[in-house]
Amino acid sequence: MSRKFDPTEPELMDRPQAVSLELERDLDNLVSLNKHFGSHRLLLSFAARWLQPGGTYRILDLATGAGDLPRELVLWARARNIRLTVDAVDFQASTLAIAQGKSAGFPEIHWKQADVLSFTTEQPYDLVLCSLALHHFSDADAVQVLRQCAALSARWVLVSDLERSLFTQIGVWLLTQFVYRDPMTRFDARVSTERSFSRQELLQMATEAGWLEFQFGRFLFSRQAVWMERR
Repeated sequence: MSRKFDPTEPELMDRPQAVSLELERDLDNLVSLNKHFGSHRLLLSFAARWLQPGGTYRILDLATGAGDLPRELVLWARARNIRLTVDAVDFQASTLAIAQGKSAGFPEIHWKQADVLSFTTEQPYDLVLCSLALHHFSDADAVQVLRQCAALSARWVLVSDLERSLFTQIGVWLLTQFVYRDPMTRFDARVSTERSFSRQELLQMATEAGWLEFQFGRFLFSRQAVWMERR
């Protein structure tokens, strides 16, 4: 099963658009999917591994989308006396506006509109995240995203995404046929299963991006991730 990616037909949420009820509903659906199908759990499992009570850390979340992962991370950290500053970056201004509007009470999060392929910082981050975004890019740009993640981090990098498989396609089709039925969510979710990468492709891209001594894992549901730990 080969990857299907057409750069002239971006996912609906990636197309230029104003803030709308349709986009807000789609982002709410993505938050629900992340909550119930593993993305929140995956992130917090690594946070527990890396972030120590009483510590202070700078975090970067590239292609933040709905911004729910930074919010979950901040709530988790507050309960453990961990001080975070999170920069949440996304290219889409309307998506950022909705994410920021749902993040009142989270002064730890700073929202930045920028292209993740060229985002820069004067001081590296302790942890760089990129979740469920890699499949939005061409093969070459996905390698550049991985290269960016490594370059922007002084300590840890975590990149997670869907894993392309027949199981993933069937599961997403069923979910969007019977549960998450909004047109934008249905279209984008199904396209995402065709645009996602296989395990071997993800490993090859990380190697091409210059990642050294990185690790790979599979997670529920249809999630895969690569990560690096610098000592």
